[in-house]
Amino acid sequence: MDKSAQTVYEFSAPLLDGSTVSLDEYRGLVLLIVNTASKCGFTPQYAGLEWLYRNYKDRGLAVLGFPCNQFGAQEPGTAAEIGAFCEANYGVTFPIFAKIDVNGPQAHPLYQFLKREKPGIFGIQKIRWNFTKFLIDRKGNVARRYGSMTKPESLVKAIKILLKDVE
Repeated sequence: MDKSAQTVYEFSAPLLDGSTVSLDEYRGLVLLIVNTASKCGFTPQYAGLEWLYRNYKDRGLAVLGFPCNQFGAQEPGTAAEIGAFCEANYGVTFPIFAKIDVNGPQAHPLYQFLKREKPGIFGIQKIRWNFTKFLIDRKGNVARRYGSMTKPESLVKAIKILLKDVE
């Protein structure tokens, strides 16, 4: 892993369609980066993620989904199947990236960075399950990490703070 990386903007990843996107394209936005799965008990969180995206994208929020099959093989589908599932079942319009590993020797460099910047409980640099969420500030820094049990809708206050839109 590149331990010199300072922000998420230094990484890129392929979308479901195979085109590679630099996270630098999201510079200046608040990001919510989530490892997702289509056959998980937390899969209904797609609805909450889409709700956040639709309600706050015009204020500067982007939600980025990263499918992962490392937890109970709960994301077995192809890129086309993942995309069709997300659209048909949850109306997902936020970017969904190609399937990646988030743990282990093949973990995507972005996730190596995220885990290094915001380790989990007891400082463990591991993703424990699907739908772990990382909230990124407008400067590309990892501001917060949330576990799978945290519902996307419960992040509104933290997102608004980063958007500088506190009520």
